[in-house]
Amino acid sequence: MNTKEYLITLNVPLSIEEAIVDCLLTLESEHGFSSFPVSSHDHKNEGLSLAEQVTGRQKKIRFQMYVPEQGLAQLLDQLRAEFSGSGIRYWVLPVVENGTI
Repeated sequence: MNTKEYLITLNVPLSIEEAIVDCLLTLESEHGFSSFPVSSHDHKNEGLSLAEQVTGRQKKIRFQMYVPEQGLAQLLDQLRAEFSGSGIRYWVLPVVENGTI
């Protein structure tokens, strides 16, 4: 039986990186999750330092994890409850195929 899965991506401010790690570890799926540094670019200058405004980029941490369909709502609800107003950007994509080679 194939369970429908989604890939959730979170762009997280550096200031809450460890709190997000702790949160995701409590909800960890069988695949675990990945994190890596990214530069975020946005036409809005809200919350940017002067240097970030000049360079046009803000450093963030990106988290990605596979989530089974039945766990997606729980994950999003927990993130909203714990990190409301923190500026996390997220998107969810259906997974067509995944595996290990």
